[in-house]
Amino acid sequence: MSLRETSKDIALPVLAVGAALLLFGALAGLGGASPVEVWRTLFTGAFGSAFAWQNTLQRAAPLMLAALCVAIPARAGLIVIGGEGALVLGGLACAVLPQWLPLPATVAGTAVLCAAGALVGAGWTALAGWLRQARGVNETIGSLLLAYVAVGLFRHLVEGPLRDPASLNKPSTPPLAEGLLIGGIGGSDVHWGLVLGVLACAGLGLWLRGTVSGFAVRVVGGNPRAAQLVGLPATRLVLLACALGGACAGLAGAVEVTAVHGSANAALIAGYGYAGILVAFIARHNPLAIVPVAIVFGGFGAAGSLLQRRLGMPDASMLVLQGIAFVLILASETLRGRPWAWPGRGVPVSTPKEAMP
Repeated sequence: MSLRETSKDIALPVLAVGAALLLFGALAGLGGASPVEVWRTLFTGAFGSAFAWQNTLQRAAPLMLAALCVAIPARAGLIVIGGEGALVLGGLACAVLPQWLPLPATVAGTAVLCAAGALVGAGWTALAGWLRQARGVNETIGSLLLAYVAVGLFRHLVEGPLRDPASLNKPSTPPLAEGLLIGGIGGSDVHWGLVLGVLACAGLGLWLRGTVSGFAVRVVGGNPRAAQLVGLPATRLVLLACALGGACAGLAGAVEVTAVHGSANAALIAGYGYAGILVAFIARHNPLAIVPVAIVFGGFGAAGSLLQRRLGMPDASMLVLQGIAFVLILASETLRGRPWAWPGRGVPVSTPKEAMP
């Protein structure tokens, strides 16, 4: 990849996010708020203090893992957007496993809970890949519908058969034992789920670039016909990519239960699976690039409550910002295949095609 192509890959998402912030400020101005104050509050709430950084990094952890649920299948040529379903079911599996299987209240027990969440998430997302390969169901539609099914199943179980009788106004599963919870790093509010997210991004990035199976997945996604000609097992590789992505989303749910909520309840349905779609697209489905993008958007989420308190804006304003950014990111993709003219270089915007005979 040339330096110019690399610069374009970096510049387009950055410009799209910058344009989203400008447009968001303009919309806030139409609502009576000062755009400059909105931008200042966004930065302050995300990165302006040690408390803000802790809140940002806490929100970035599940975003990293949820984004991998989109990025890894995308490298195999699939657009899977049902990470929310794998996340909530992974969290539910983590929360109820101690009721059926006695676990030691130690790090080993916590590892088993996280593994259970990852396994359930892997199976749920792999189902979308199987439906696509075996039955021709579009994976985008299939994964989205499966997410709705998962959320409905989650609500039914948490509010019904698996509900803790002691949870009155807020239905939830029985709380986990104290020894099974994930603590903070160095006594801070940033839990070890952040480390798991960074390790997952780094590990899967190295897997895609440095292993035979990772290279085969990229071949299947980049050129399915070439993969077929060289005899690559496309179906198996697609299911592997979906399972790995789903495992990350399921792990995100398990981390939220063991590090934040302590049980499975409606607060687990926080939209991390859908926000992960935006993070993955901005990062160009690059696992390593997901880490800084997730931190930025974790900061936006952390600043939402500050916008509400200081400027009287709805907390859901962050959803508007995410929506604008997603639309602009998709729109910027139309510019990716076109040559650019850097200012002062005298390069034409486009090269005329050769005359047809």
